[in-house]
Amino acid sequence: MPVPILLVTGFLGAGKTTVVNHLLVHAEGRRIAAVVNDFGAINIDAELIAGASDGVVSLSNGCICCSLEGDLLRTLAALLRRDPRPEFIVIETSGIADPSDIVRNLMDPLIWREAPLETVLCVVDATTPAETLNDALLRSQLRTADVVAFSKVDLVDAVGRAQLRDTVRALRPAAVVVDALHGEVPAALLFPADVDRVPTPREIRPQRPAADRFETLSWTSERPVSLPRLQQAIGRLAPKLARAKGLFETVEQPGRLMVFQLAGGRATLAPGGALAAGVLAARVPRVRIVFIAEIGVLSIAEIDRIMQECIEAG
Repeated sequence: MPVPILLVTGFLGAGKTTVVNHLLVHAEGRRIAAVVNDFGAINIDAELIAGASDGVVSLSNGCICCSLEGDLLRTLAALLRRDPRPEFIVIETSGIADPSDIVRNLMDPLIWREAPLETVLCVVDATTPAETLNDALLRSQLRTADVVAFSKVDLVDAVGRAQLRDTVRALRPAAVVVDALHGEVPAALLFPADVDRVPTPREIRPQRPAADRFETLSWTSERPVSLPRLQQAIGRLAPKLARAKGLFETVEQPGRLMVFQLAGGRATLAPGGALAAGVLAARVPRVRIVFIAEIGVLSIAEIDRIMQECIEAG
């Protein structure tokens, strides 16, 4: 029996991982396998996915629309060999991925027969100014979507939300547009009720020349950081960043992880639970932060100089 694929796309920091988390937490008995693609050597998103275990596969060190094409297809083949077989596969792309290229890969006849692409969900930050959707990558993400979900709707007024909705409808009239507060997208829009139904193959758009636009710079530390100093460091780096995220231990709360996110110019911190004994035994760095910026805007030397100030002497 074919295993339908849900492809989740959206720009950096849009809220894709929150949506995927909600789907997994509220699976309602569905066997869902998740493939998470993060752009960089440290896959923070895979660690933030609910119950990250055998059901979540991490693809990192590249973008699945280009350098990881083969890895994606091999991963799908491995998932389809599992016993029991998943009933659905969710693929979360990196924020810099052009979904039209991924769709092209998924139209491979061998993959389509076993795992047809059912739905493309594009997550859009509701605080995004409507004019920002003129960006070529965002437009491509939207034009591929069957469902567009507005995240962070509690952070924008009704007028701003209406303007963004009108712009999205103009770009993709056929898409279903929904609000997705806290990542809540109705499962009925994403997963077919009739699991025996095979979707109709999609039109494949011409491949666009690849253009590197963003780069990922990672910083790790074996020692915990000072939270006030970290907040100061992020404040200095933020103007140059398109996105940042990380997991870290602080000197103020030893043995506990914090989750850091920077998207749309807004930084958030949240508790991440206790530092697992297995992590300590494996000598995983206690601080792992990924910074994403336009190529050439930021250097690893600058990041290292600023971030080293977060580590207390002693």
